[in-house]
Amino acid sequence: MTQIFNFSAGPAMIPTAVLEQAQAELLNWQEQGTSVMEISHRGKYFMDMITQCEKDLRQLFHIPDNYKVLFLQGGARGQFAAVPMNLANNKGKALYLVNGHWSSVAAKEAASFTQVDEINILNSDRMLRVDRLDFSDIAEQYDYVHYCTNETISGVEIFDVPNVGNAVLVADMSSDILSRHIDISKFGVIYAGAQKNMGPSGITLVIVRDDLIGNARQETPSIWNYAVQAKSDSMINTPPTFAWYLCGLVFKHLLTHGGLEAAEQRNRAKAELLYNYLNSNTFYHNYVAEENRSIMNVTFTTDNHELNAKFVAEATKAGLQALKGHKVLGGMRASIYNAMPIEGVQALIAFMQKFAQENA
Repeated sequence: MTQIFNFSAGPAMIPTAVLEQAQAELLNWQEQGTSVMEISHRGKYFMDMITQCEKDLRQLFHIPDNYKVLFLQGGARGQFAAVPMNLANNKGKALYLVNGHWSSVAAKEAASFTQVDEINILNSDRMLRVDRLDFSDIAEQYDYVHYCTNETISGVEIFDVPNVGNAVLVADMSSDILSRHIDISKFGVIYAGAQKNMGPSGITLVIVRDDLIGNARQETPSIWNYAVQAKSDSMINTPPTFAWYLCGLVFKHLLTHGGLEAAEQRNRAKAELLYNYLNSNTFYHNYVAEENRSIMNVTFTTDNHELNAKFVAEATKAGLQALKGHKVLGGMRASIYNAMPIEGVQALIAFMQKFAQENA
């Protein structure tokens, strides 16, 4: 069988070593004679597991003590509503910085719960570029300022933290969480679906500063109320136990392989390799300015719909899966999250070279 490299944007690759450990433990976890999916989420073994999971994540991501860590459900979509329900309780309005599809969707959802002002920070004049990140002159009139650090569809990533003065900064980090070190103290809330860099779909990480907990509006459903979830160990209902367990294995895997500093080096090396190839030829095109090129989602196109479709079909046959771009944008997209080895990028470039030679 040809070696398969999975470039899916999410659900995405999980480290092979993690899957192998889960496979080995599937029928007999912690010598209990059952899988982790079959034990009580309130029992000692599962509670010990989630305690260690949070401890490992705090060490890995350098999470300060004055932040709560929640493992919730509903994905980032759920947090599009939960954030305004928990934070938009004083000034009655929020500022959304829009740099792509998902930040725009988040703003539209929040508008059902609070007044939303949107600022488009993406300059789309031929090359996609984020032009403005200083909002310190206006940010403090809002309950919070929201942005998406990495837009998976267009491959636009924001590496610098927006300047919002003393306002509360909220970040959707679903697609670049744990890919590099960040200063969490600059944020009020960080949220991310697990299915890119942390584990399988079905569980969502929320990191929220202590002083922002307990202010949810009265009508907030308890499942979206940060205070209720914090008090209940993120378990006011039965959690996705297997997904939580797999996230814990991923955190340990990252810690044993050098933490986020080493992960960032690997990720930048993969992205640099692929972008250097894209820069070196005229057959493929990337339309993101270099300073905002995502190290997680690399978009490219031949500028020919038929050739793009042919590329995806032939790449799939060659063992390079899920390279079709999002329906909103088209073209191709290689998602090279933490679990993608550099060999996958090398195989992709080799195929791209061959395809270009045969179809130029």
